[in-house]
Amino acid sequence: MSGRFTLLARDGNARRGKLQLAHGVVETPCFMPVGTAASVKGLTPAELRSAHAQIVLGNTYHLWLRPGREIIEAAGGLHRFMAWDGPILTDSGGFQVFSLESRREVDDDGVTFRSHFDGSVHRFTPENVVAFQEAIGSDVAMVLDVCVKLPSERERLEESVRLTTAWARRSAYARASASTLLFGIVQGGLDLELRARSAREIVELDFPGYAVGGLSVGEAREAMYAAARATAAMLPEEKPRYLMGVGTIPDLLEAIDAGLDLFDCVYPTRCGRNGRAMTRDGDLNLFNAGFTRDFAPLDARCDCATCTTFSRAYLAHLFRNKEMLGPRLLSYHNVYLVNDLMRDARAAIEAREWTRFRSG
Repeated sequence: MSGRFTLLARDGNARRGKLQLAHGVVETPCFMPVGTAASVKGLTPAELRSAHAQIVLGNTYHLWLRPGREIIEAAGGLHRFMAWDGPILTDSGGFQVFSLESRREVDDDGVTFRSHFDGSVHRFTPENVVAFQEAIGSDVAMVLDVCVKLPSERERLEESVRLTTAWARRSAYARASASTLLFGIVQGGLDLELRARSAREIVELDFPGYAVGGLSVGEAREAMYAAARATAAMLPEEKPRYLMGVGTIPDLLEAIDAGLDLFDCVYPTRCGRNGRAMTRDGDLNLFNAGFTRDFAPLDARCDCATCTTFSRAYLAHLFRNKEMLGPRLLSYHNVYLVNDLMRDARAAIEAREWTRFRSG
C-alpha cells in the first residue's frame, strides 16, 4: 500500500522503519542523493543502484524552468525521463525561490519570481506546485513553504510560520493523486515556541509524512541539532520524519539519534566534484600533497568499486590533472559510503546497539 510507514524497531529515539511508495520500498533511516535537475551529478542510475541508493531527490524549481512540465509529461513522467525506476521525492522549490531574494515577491497567495537562467517571470502557488509534482509522477511531494535564512528576527519567523501553515492547508486541499504522497513542513527557525506552533498546525492537517525545514541555513551546528531534536519529538510516532538539507556523517548520526528517518543533501556529490573524500574517520582533501604517494584506498572499511580498485594517489592525480573520471569516482564513493552508513545504522537499531554504533 503506497504511503504505508511501518516502524520495525527502536533504540532510544533512533528508529528503524519501512516506507512503501509507488515505485518501491524505502528502508529507513535513509539518505536521498540529490538529483536537482533530474540528474545526480556525475552518476548514472545504474551507478546509483550499485551505490545502494533507494530514493533520489529532484527539485520543482529547477524542473519547472528546465525542461518544464510539458516535456517531462511527454516523456512519460520523471522516472522514465531520467531512467530511474526507484522512488523519487521532489522538493517544492521553496528554498530555491526564497534564496533568490532580489528576484522574487511574496504575497499571501504565492510567490512571483524571475528565472535565474533567463529572467523570465514565473508564479508559484501552493496549488500549482502540488499539481506540478503530481503531474511528473513524484512518489513524495513537498508543500510550498517559506524558508528563512538564519539568524532572523522573530517577526520574519512568525510570518514564515503563518504563510507555511496557510499554504500547507491549501496544498492539502489541492491533492489529487493517490500515488503521490504529500509531506508537510515545519518551520520556525531556532525558536522552539514557534516550532511547536508550526508543528501543531501542520500535524493537524494529517499529512502522510512531515519534514523539519528551515535548518542548516546559517545557524551553528549545535543549535541546529537542538532544534531538530526538539522538532522531531513534536511529530507523530507513526509517520516518517524528514530532516531537510543535512549530509555530513556527524549530522546524519545526530539526526538519527534524534528520531529522524529521511535525509538529503548535496554534500556527498559536491564534495566528490571538488576532491573531498568522505570516510568513516573524517573527510580527506585529495589536493593535499601527502596523497601524491599514498597508495592506500580512500577508506579501508569501504568495499565500493572506487576503494577496491583505485588508490588515493591515483585519485589525487586525476584531480590535479582535471580528469573528469576523478569527480565521478569520488562522487560514487561518497554516495556509497553514506548509504553504507545508513545500512549499518539500520542494523544497529535492530540489534539495539545504536549507542555503541554511534560512538564507534
